[in-house]
Amino acid sequence: MLYRITFLSDEKDNFKRVFEADSYATFLDLHKAILSSVGYPDDQMTSFFICNQSWEKEQEVTLAEMESSFEFDNMTMADTHLEDLLVDEGQKLVYVFDPMFERCFMGKLTKIIPGQTADEVICIESEGKAPKQLKTDNLTDGILTDKSKKKDSYGLDDDDSFYGSDEYDIDELDPEGFGDLSFDNSTLF
Repeated sequence: MLYRITFLSDEKDNFKRVFEADSYATFLDLHKAILSSVGYPDDQMTSFFICNQSWEKEQEVTLAEMESSFEFDNMTMADTHLEDLLVDEGQKLVYVFDPMFERCFMGKLTKIIPGQTADEVICIESEGKAPKQLKTDNLTDGILTDKSKKKDSYGLDDDDSFYGSDEYDIDELDPEGFGDLSFDNSTLF
């Protein structure tokens, strides 16, 4: 059987990739065809998820063997054939290409063509430019850097030591809170 699988992106309105693959092709074959069609390098821990009709993720198919959940088996792309999990036209799946932010292409098995086969997974339709593979947002902006000083300050003023201000008033400490604390007491550990 020949499968026609269509992927769209919720980040780009005009993005579309349609693939034809033999039902016996592996998810790894599909993964490589997707990467080739969008020009992404093969350096991320991508994965496929088979979804229900509400797009809720169910069975995961990973690039490398991972610890599996109690609910689903551990399946790898190289060892899982498309026909093992894709059985009905209209079945939904997602391809997670940016695992850090869980960005993905949303796919659907749009057509099953009985009596035909293919030697490899091919992209038969390509529209629009793919989104960047990885988000380039600086996750530390505003947290660890002080842009007003134009240098990294890690939230410390120039006069602050690593643990905070060197200026403190010993009278501000609550002696009752530290009264029973003794590092010589072996019961603490």
